[in-house]
Amino acid sequence: MTSNKNKSKARSMIYNFILIILLIIFDQVTKLLAVSRLKNIDSISLVRGVFELRYLENRGAAFGMMQNMKFVFVIIAILMLGFVVFGLLKLPDTKKYLPLRIIMILIGAGAVGNLIDRLFRGFVVDFLYFSLIDFPIFNVADIYVSVSCVLLVILVLFVYKDGDFEFLNTGKDKE
Repeated sequence: MTSNKNKSKARSMIYNFILIILLIIFDQVTKLLAVSRLKNIDSISLVRGVFELRYLENRGAAFGMMQNMKFVFVIIAILMLGFVVFGLLKLPDTKKYLPLRIIMILIGAGAVGNLIDRLFRGFVVDFLYFSLIDFPIFNVADIYVSVSCVLLVILVLFVYKDGDFEFLNTGKDKE
């Protein structure tokens, strides 16, 4: 029984990391397209007055905070990855926890996507812009992290109960 459970967990982890890699590839391809097609040109309006593609080399965090603090962002990304790996290893492999597993996958992919940019470019490529509300320019990895964080808060506040996380204390999967 334990052997089958271990095989199932190993298979689940392999699928999780394959999904993370595919999401990272999608993020990186969109950034490569942004660099090759948007750099050194004016923005491209997709929905006039609402949404456009606008190239930006972001050396900080959201809203332009913490400019040129690459080391801090690398440490944060590594901590996020540790959180993701821990979460994926600890979460029971049941349907009940599938939403949390998806959230962990999205957070991991977003953290690595922007980490790759910081390490190899020295900045994060941003290119999506909601001009209607003058929202800061962002990218696909930012979407992964932002959406997953909002979903995580909703799940923890409204879906899961205190007892649903007992496995963190006991080390045993709650079925």
